[in-house]
Amino acid sequence: MENKKSMMYLAISNLFLVFLGVGLVIPVIPQLKEEMNFSGATMGMMISIFAIAQLIASPLTGMLSDKIGRKKLIATGMIIFSISELLFGLAQTKNGFYFSRGLGGVAAALVMPSVTAYVADITDISERPKAMGLVSAAISGGFIIGPGIGGFIAHYGIRAPFFAASFVALVGFIVSLIILKEPKKKQVVHSNLEKSSIWDILKNPIFTSLFVIILISSFGLQAFESIYSIMTSVNFGFTISQIAMIITVSGTIALVCQIFFFNWIVSHISEMKLIQLTFFVSGLFIAVIAFTDSKLVVILSTFMIFLSFDLFRPAVTTYLSKNAGDQQGTINGLNSTFTSFGNILGPMAAGSLFDINHFYPYYVSALILVGTGFLTLLLNQKKTTMQKVHAVK
Repeated sequence: MENKKSMMYLAISNLFLVFLGVGLVIPVIPQLKEEMNFSGATMGMMISIFAIAQLIASPLTGMLSDKIGRKKLIATGMIIFSISELLFGLAQTKNGFYFSRGLGGVAAALVMPSVTAYVADITDISERPKAMGLVSAAISGGFIIGPGIGGFIAHYGIRAPFFAASFVALVGFIVSLIILKEPKKKQVVHSNLEKSSIWDILKNPIFTSLFVIILISSFGLQAFESIYSIMTSVNFGFTISQIAMIITVSGTIALVCQIFFFNWIVSHISEMKLIQLTFFVSGLFIAVIAFTDSKLVVILSTFMIFLSFDLFRPAVTTYLSKNAGDQQGTINGLNSTFTSFGNILGPMAAGSLFDINHFYPYYVSALILVGTGFLTLLLNQKKTTMQKVHAVK
């Protein structure tokens, strides 16, 4: 039991390191843009390429994880991530930066589904919510802590954070290669899936609806986050340091709540009901920000939105893993793909809507999220009906 926990923590720590490395880039973007004389469009593409590469690679890496093993893909992802960070630190041309970011996206596509599937492989159904809460916390924690660490290391030079990330990822690769053990595949008795192709999975109504929900949630969060700094600065007069403090504190408190309370919440109301609740709550508080004049209300609403999304991620991952049978890698690869798709579309839509009206991004996000809340109610009803049909048979 103790060895199983150690392996789980080791696998999750790799995921944390990857997203920690992703977060390191944030504080040095303005300086890098100035040093290299890049346009805003170039910097935006530099960020988007990561998500695009992850989107394209995730379905394939998910299937490979099921076929050749979790450990091999986790270790491969870590060494590729190490190389990508090193290349980013050394890059002197636009294409060099683009290439390194693309490699980073492929690395994330290798590590994220494989770690999630690894954790699902070594945990029982009763242990799954707590374990998936830790997986999600590793991703969120990396994003939250990364910019702070990046800002500190950047005092030694704006390329220093990337060399540090490369070294840490290399250590993660070596440790994973030597210590991490391939989990034994469990015999699946009941599952929504037999061995099937990606197309078969996407045609399954339960998974189709859920992947649409994942895309919309990712779209909603990115539409909210990408325009948050500009919107709060223009409409409420927040300074850059105040915005950074609000996001960091809100994200950190939400992360703590996720780690300590997610398992308790799921045990009382189930994953699907929590998913439904997070959509309604996030949609409501995004609407509140769009209509309020109070700075305090904006701050409290921001926390509630971060908390909602931090609870949504492990809830949907746990729900997927419980229904994925022996195709954990493939399902989690598709999860990563639809998340990445939303990450790309969200900022694009929010930016376009903001140009029309400063409040439009939040009006639209709120409507979409609340509407998706009702879609989850329909999904839950559909699953209940299918279960009754199978029970009668």
